[in-house]
Amino acid sequence: MTVTAPPETVAAAPALGRRSRVLLLAAVAACAACGLVYELALLTLSASLTGGGITETSLIVAGFVAALGLGALAAKPLLTRAAPAFVAVEVVLGLVGGVSAAALYVAFTFLGSSTWVLVLATAAIGMLVGAEVPLLMTLLQTGRDTDAADTGKVLANLNAADYAGALIGGLAWPFLLLPAAGLIRGTALTGMVNLVAAAVAALFLLRGHLKPVARAASMLALLVAAALLGTLLVRASDIETTSRQRLYPDPVVYAQRSQYQEIVVTERSGDIRLYLDGDLQFSSRDEHRYTESLVYPALARDPQRVLILGGGDGLAAREVLRQEGVREIVQVELDPAVLELANTKLRDLNGGALEDDRVDVVTADAFRWLRERGGDGFDAVIVDLPDPDTPTLGRLYSTEFYGLVGAALNPGGLMVVQSGSPYSTPDAYWRTVSTVASVGLGVTPYHAYVPSFGDWGYVLAQAGPAPTLALSPSAPPRRFLDDATLAAAAVFPLDRPRRDLEPSTLDRPRIVDDMRRGFER
Repeated sequence: MTVTAPPETVAAAPALGRRSRVLLLAAVAACAACGLVYELALLTLSASLTGGGITETSLIVAGFVAALGLGALAAKPLLTRAAPAFVAVEVVLGLVGGVSAAALYVAFTFLGSSTWVLVLATAAIGMLVGAEVPLLMTLLQTGRDTDAADTGKVLANLNAADYAGALIGGLAWPFLLLPAAGLIRGTALTGMVNLVAAAVAALFLLRGHLKPVARAASMLALLVAAALLGTLLVRASDIETTSRQRLYPDPVVYAQRSQYQEIVVTERSGDIRLYLDGDLQFSSRDEHRYTESLVYPALARDPQRVLILGGGDGLAAREVLRQEGVREIVQVELDPAVLELANTKLRDLNGGALEDDRVDVVTADAFRWLRERGGDGFDAVIVDLPDPDTPTLGRLYSTEFYGLVGAALNPGGLMVVQSGSPYSTPDAYWRTVSTVASVGLGVTPYHAYVPSFGDWGYVLAQAGPAPTLALSPSAPPRRFLDDATLAAAAVFPLDRPRRDLEPSTLDRPRIVDDMRRGFER
């Protein structure tokens, strides 16, 4: 049995030479890399803007795969004009993919929602990528009489190039494009690569397959698309700055996208605020309320060796260093960019705490560090991590994590966890309390009012019975927390009663859904 391209295509153009087929497969790899980068960029933005979790990620990936199939079906009428159709698909894909991140970002900041842009971008990119394979299969077989085995070889080569390109794109996005260029510029640069692949195909590989009018139209479209993406590259900083400012009530004085998150500092009338991925971490006007409530109950027994997990802004370390008798602090922070910020723009707030000789700063994932740590235990552990609104953060609020934290405590040691709001996210708060208790620790929940956060909750824990909330007799002077305030902190109103919930685990990160339900109320 022989298999050929559609007869109209065979009659219209000669077969591609071996060299041209190899170069076309290279173009396939480049286009596949671009297609995956676009989808990874959409996933990254979804997580950054809305805290996209498992549900959102699954819907995006499923929608993209479904669109691949629709694109392949939609390409069937184009197979008789495969060459101009392929060039057109790559031009449109380069343009749509190149502007997708900017469009999503602008829609979210100016309209308050980016769902419809995300759906349209996912569908469009998926369909365009899906149309590539049947068009390329037709081009690679044009003018050749092939049997089934040869057709299988062509398909194998095409799939190999496609998957190799996807691998390149999957590595390029997190390790090169995102850290070096950012979301908007990274996708725009990827769009440029798509256009270059289309230009090479139009000018060289498929020159004999394109009529002069089609070739001229292709080049005009390429130039227009390149001009638009070039403008986006030049204006990316302005677009990002203008859009970002609309997300925050105060002027943005510092912004950086690190390997792990977007870091933003705002300031108005002396009020400095830190945001990580859009979530407020502190306001300098009232951070003393949050920090004192977090730190001093854990220092009630005059610890000498203290572990701080998270809290890379240095505010918790500042208060621990004020406590008499503290000889060593181990500060574990994931993001080097946060530590750099703490030692520069936030230094006046934290008093240079992270540069104190008693502080050993470790840049590491808290979960991994606890699993691999050696040496002595700690007299107190302060867990000051961001709220668990993503699966990545949810693992740091799991039974498995708190088991590791408990194992790091010396006998008689105390551990405290910032646990979110018992008012705004009550399920998440009480889930944290239940999860800490699930590892066999006695727990004492308490809360304090922080104006910039609202009613904020914590949980104090130890091996054995529930610990009593108290302050050390040697505690330094404080601005907010005293014995009476701390005693009242253990009392919860009738409309916010204690709840006994199933713990959150690595297998069932229930707390992530708790956070989302709380935010949506």
